[in-house]
This record gives sequence, C-alpha cells and structure tokens, in this order.
Amino acid sequence: MTWAAFWALIATLRGEATEASCLRLAEELSRRSVSDIVGFAERHAEALYRLDQEKFGTLPVADMTDRNGEPFPQSADGFLYARCAVVAAGRAAWEGVFFDVDKFAPYTSTEFDGEWLLYVPDQAYELATGEEWDRLTRYCCESYSNRDGWPDLES
Repeated sequence: MTWAAFWALIATLRGEATEASCLRLAEELSRRSVSDIVGFAERHAEALYRLDQEKFGTLPVADMTDRNGEPFPQSADGFLYARCAVVAAGRAAWEGVFFDVDKFAPYTSTEFDGEWLLYVPDQAYELATGEEWDRLTRYCCESYSNRDGWPDLES
C-alpha cells in the first residue's frame, strides 16, 4: 500500500480514533484485498515506529500533574496511544510533529486516546476472512522499540 493510499484511509477517521470511526475504517478496509489490509498494517506500524522517539516520549502528559504539581510522565501505553492519536489526526499532523515537537504535546492529553486505531488491521482482516489474524509487521509499534529514536535507552 502506498503512503498516499494509507493516508486516504486514515482521513476517513476525520481526525479522531474513536471506537466508531475506527470500526468504520476497519469495515472500509475489509472490503479491500487481504494484501491491502496487510499493507495498511505495515504502513500503520511504520508510522507509529517513526514517532517512537525520545523527543516525543519524554514530553509530560499535557493535562496532568502529580500531587506535588510536577509534570506527569507518559506511560509506555500512554505514549503509544498518543502516537496513534497523531496518526489518526492525519498526514499533515503526523508530518508536522517532526518539525515542531510542541505540536506533539497536545496529543499526550487524556482527551486524545488513539488506542482504537491499533485494532483496525486485525478487525479488518477478521471481517474480510472470518479468521483471526496473528500478524507481525516489519516495524514494532510498541513504545521504545525504535532504537534510533531512543539512542540512550539501555537494552
């Protein structure tokens, strides 16, 4: 799947990865070929992997502080969901954060939760084939898996 095709599908989310919008996307994707579903999964994983960088992951949660009023750090899951929210916001938002880290910060807010986007490829495959898909993608989307993005992270 081309990046253009991937971003066109992401645009159907209208900027947010809600349960309803992600189900619509999964249904749309399920009407395509299995190779398109796999291609979408690959692009999705790569988009998340590219965002897996220290400059984004060390930002505090936008609307939270600890009991001492100090910034609250993102958890591994929270960082993954924030990256999903950036992808769901579309190509311009995704590309924009690479040039201005401050544009990533709002997606760390608890108002943005892109978790539902993680399930789209699996849902689409199951809708298309009636089978569960235990897939692996070339890129791991889990937080801290991009070693180039976290050069000082110990293994």
